[in-house]
Amino acid sequence: MSGKIKSRIAANADSLSGSVSCDERILRDCHQLYIDADSGLVAVAQSVGVTLLAPRKKITVMLMGNHSAGKSSFINWYVEEHIQRTGVAIETQGFSFVTSGRKRESLTGNATLHLYPHFKPLHELKGVSEYLSTEICTSRQKRFSLVTFVDSPGLVDGDMKYPFDVDQAIMWLGELCDLILVFFDPMGQALCKRTLNIVEKLNEKHGDRLRFYLSKADEAGGESDRQRVMMQIVQELCKRPGLNKCGFDMPTIYVPNPNKPSRCVNQIEEACRTIEKTINQTVQNTLNSLEKDCELITKAIADTLSHDRQTSVDNRRARCKGCVLALLGFSVPFMLMAALVLGSLSRELLEMSLGHDGIEALSLYLAPVVRVFDSMSVEYQLYSCGGLIFLSFLLLILARFSFRSRPTLSGRQKRQLQEKLDYVQEVVKTKKVVCACVCVCVCVCALVH
Repeated sequence: MSGKIKSRIAANADSLSGSVSCDERILRDCHQLYIDADSGLVAVAQSVGVTLLAPRKKITVMLMGNHSAGKSSFINWYVEEHIQRTGVAIETQGFSFVTSGRKRESLTGNATLHLYPHFKPLHELKGVSEYLSTEICTSRQKRFSLVTFVDSPGLVDGDMKYPFDVDQAIMWLGELCDLILVFFDPMGQALCKRTLNIVEKLNEKHGDRLRFYLSKADEAGGESDRQRVMMQIVQELCKRPGLNKCGFDMPTIYVPNPNKPSRCVNQIEEACRTIEKTINQTVQNTLNSLEKDCELITKAIADTLSHDRQTSVDNRRARCKGCVLALLGFSVPFMLMAALVLGSLSRELLEMSLGHDGIEALSLYLAPVVRVFDSMSVEYQLYSCGGLIFLSFLLLILARFSFRSRPTLSGRQKRQLQEKLDYVQEVVKTKKVVCACVCVCVCVCALVH
């Protein structure tokens, strides 16, 4: 086992070298530690009755807002490819997942749910699965390799009917997303009640994940017009008690266009930094979760082995108790039979068999019993014999029940559990320490530069 563990440590240490970024390696390797078919933490935990969820290899960022608020345009700008359709009309009618991959692909419906198993419960929301799609592109721009964007349908009020409960779907996705970017544009502002209702509900549970942006800020006119638009949006938001809070921030962003220069301050890089901070926090959370899950598995295995040892002790005690009861149960009829046989033999035959000293000792010990038995009438003697026989059966039944033992682990199962315990403590924890050291080194290098 020690040689196998050493080889795993070496393999895991080697996996930290490569062309991908540090954060991507850590998230990928941590994810692999969980899902490995032979020794993954999920399988190990399941063998001792513990349920674990594998961490995701990427963060999920959902974009929501009014229709034509620039959500799809932001995604295209971030990945530096024209992935999502853009326009004044409602182009995104369902939920579109945009992620990186080795080759350009487009998936729909059930294929999207297969690619993202943690989103499978969306299938239970009526009509949603038919309006799911995934765009996989090969872009490596910015931190896109660690991000999955969820482009939500443009929200409008009035008679607009969606093919599914869009409010419920966005609320459900908000539970799983790591970051939620809310876009308000100068035209729609914060006048869409549907958008504000959803944002207010999301803010109640996940206010720390929400970030607000004034998108298409270059289309708001002059600086005074932009300030007026900002004030109107803030006023609408502050009318909602749940959104009226201190430290409210709403950077102005727009997709830069070399052919259309603007004097408006563009804080779109602030959105990129927000995504990067979320990635860094997710890496830390993943490492912390890995350590907690290792402790959980270690405790579960130790408890299983301890419980098995206690069960073995209890089984031995039960077997000893059963042997004593069985011995007592068989001794009663044996004594009655011996008394019957001895009573039927003549004194001369007994003296020949036991000798004079044996007869004297037998008489000494049996005299009290004989006197008690002789003092009873024949009827009570029969009752006494019947009672002793019943006691014998009762003792034998109790002995049978006492012999029942609880199942214990076999020697092979104990060895397997011990190997799993060694793997978690020597391999997984070592891997976690290596990843943490790499993170620290990267942070120090970033501070130095």
